[in-house]
Amino acid sequence: MKTLCFHILLLSVSVCSHAQYYLRGDIRNEKKEPLNGSRIFLHSSRTAYFTGSYGSFGINTLVLRDSLTINLTGYEPLTIPVKSDEWQSIVLKSANTLVNTSSESLSSFTRDFHKAGGYNLPVGNETYFQLQENKFIQASLFPTTGFSLGVNKASYSNVRRFLNSNSPVPQDAVKLEEMINYFNLGYTAPANNELFSISTALSDCPWEKTDQLLYVNVSAKKINLDELPPGNFVFLIDISGSMDMPNRLPLLKAAFQMFVQNLRPIDKVSIVTYGGGVGIYLQPTPGDHKETILTAIEKLQAAGDTPGESALRTAYKLASSTFLQNGNNRIILATDGDFNVGERSEKALDELVTSQKNLGVYLTCLGVGMGNLKDSKLQILAKKGNGNYAYLDDVKEAEKVLVKELTQTLYAVADDVFINVEFNEKLIKEYRLIGFDNKKNALNENGAHLEGGEIGSGNSTLAIFQIKPTNYNRECQSLKMNDKLADLHLYFRACGIKTDDSLTVRVPTIYISPDSLSSDLKMATAVAMLGLKLKKSDYQGNLSWASLESYATAVVNNNSYLQKEFLEQVKKAKEIYEPGKKRKRLF
Repeated sequence: MKTLCFHILLLSVSVCSHAQYYLRGDIRNEKKEPLNGSRIFLHSSRTAYFTGSYGSFGINTLVLRDSLTINLTGYEPLTIPVKSDEWQSIVLKSANTLVNTSSESLSSFTRDFHKAGGYNLPVGNETYFQLQENKFIQASLFPTTGFSLGVNKASYSNVRRFLNSNSPVPQDAVKLEEMINYFNLGYTAPANNELFSISTALSDCPWEKTDQLLYVNVSAKKINLDELPPGNFVFLIDISGSMDMPNRLPLLKAAFQMFVQNLRPIDKVSIVTYGGGVGIYLQPTPGDHKETILTAIEKLQAAGDTPGESALRTAYKLASSTFLQNGNNRIILATDGDFNVGERSEKALDELVTSQKNLGVYLTCLGVGMGNLKDSKLQILAKKGNGNYAYLDDVKEAEKVLVKELTQTLYAVADDVFINVEFNEKLIKEYRLIGFDNKKNALNENGAHLEGGEIGSGNSTLAIFQIKPTNYNRECQSLKMNDKLADLHLYFRACGIKTDDSLTVRVPTIYISPDSLSSDLKMATAVAMLGLKLKKSDYQGNLSWASLESYATAVVNNNSYLQKEFLEQVKKAKEIYEPGKKRKRLF
């Protein structure tokens, strides 16, 4: 009898140890409306499920206590613990109703000048920050303005991707300063051992005859290739299922393989991958072991989910453990930006990267893909990570970013770089900074502040102001030599040095006729004009597609592949935005 009882007890324990639960529930929004198609990730089995037409779900599981991560476009992702034998009533919050408690950083700032607020909105399945275009500001009331010089270059190649697809460009994808600085125009090497040089020019505005354009160019010192510090590079590569397309993982593999060809023996590379899990795919490997690194990259395959938050933590931990004093310690994150498991909200990623950047590890972001690009998320990561952000739309762009402009992309000379401009209200009635537009929610936040950016070796950053001269300025035939348009104050911190530094330059009242303007500044003007048209700017004046094409045709350098390609982009944009302007048939 005792033996029988023992076997019954043993059988019951065995059954209980393999008990199966049926986790059920529904997912609704804050209005109690069911959300069908919500993606549910069950952490115990690492399997994804989706809600049905009434927002309900039923999942078989062997675990009594588990956790879920729920995602749906337009809603903030949610991770919650669950008990499998209880009904789950889950509410997702709209992404637009969340309040970001972290302090927002501004691209430009005019003290005491307030603007309306707003939110960042998705475009299809891509996300871009909703931007507030800079307005004209009265110089007598607000003579001082400032803007960050940590300029990314992603917008131009992203815009090119839309135009090459014969598609209109989302207005918030158009960032004029990124488009202008894509070409690295007007570079002037700093004198002696100076870190920066500043040059200015004043000329007429092509789209508003009564206005003028003030060009401000800041050029950073070029580091001699023989003096580049050793590199500690951690490739953080997204190999999730969404990367399984020709213009995603295969493009990134080609990009990294080109980069590896230029590694030196003193450099080292590690690879962290994420997709269905996070792992150190390649331990730190010296730069002269190129075949080992190239083979590892070639074997990468896309599959699984995207635990982006834990992947970043792993990459930072690895970069810290292999940290090089006086070296270039940098994570290169390559992804389509779809962080769909873990802390993928912009606020959480913001806090993660901000907490790590003080370690001296920089973060460069490479975005790829179309239809799924999370531009807003990658922009935040690069900004908070003391790094930069580039979008790769093809192999040529990969070569430009990681080979031809290697030092500009990956070797910084200064951090926290920003500039203040004090206008002479006697000569300037109103001014408007073209580009450097702010996120609307940042403008509406009391704690928002101007945050400087990273400047790479040999980088040229060009800013353009549209100004309305005062009557005194217009009527005066020859201004006195001691008159000035403005004072420029550049603030920065040289890499490896903890103290801040500054440089002040006086902007002279020297007018340059449009014909005498340098070819680089003419090209910058053409790019700005394209940006104004694509953005459907309120400040494009009399600018037409025909006048833009005419101006661009006259100023592009036909010996420059990039400038010739720009002219083709202008023509494509004209066809997309003015389809009714086609030639009439002759018969």
